[in-house]
Amino acid sequence: MNGWAKNTVVLLFMQTLDSTLKFKRNAFGQMTSTVSAGLAPTPFIPESIKLVKAYRKAINGVSTSFALETLAGIPSTAHILGGAVMEKDHTTGVIDKNNKIFGYQNMFVIDGAMISANPGVNPSLSITAIAEHAMDQIPNKND
Repeated sequence: MNGWAKNTVVLLFMQTLDSTLKFKRNAFGQMTSTVSAGLAPTPFIPESIKLVKAYRKAINGVSTSFALETLAGIPSTAHILGGAVMEKDHTTGVIDKNNKIFGYQNMFVIDGAMISANPGVNPSLSITAIAEHAMDQIPNKND
């Protein structure tokens, strides 16, 4: 039996970076992104590198990272956020306070896209709470 999972620790490091990415399809139909405002995200965060080195030394371990982070300088994330801003109306946002998309019936955004900015902590519970609220606003089929 492989002991990889038993012998592995994954360290996650989050930072707040005020920037905006713009997604579009290239000539081959693949999704690409560019920075449209603020600084470009980077996987090379001095504080995280210092933390990993200290942890590696403390446990006498080996540190690794995702290949694209090291080879191409492309950071990875477990939480893609934003893209469907929650606002009062369609002139400034995509969804209303109940996650309903402006201008469409029975169409909702119920994922990280509704979180407009990185809260600096794992957003899973916030996404879950907002999703539960949105589901409570949908009437039962039998009502």
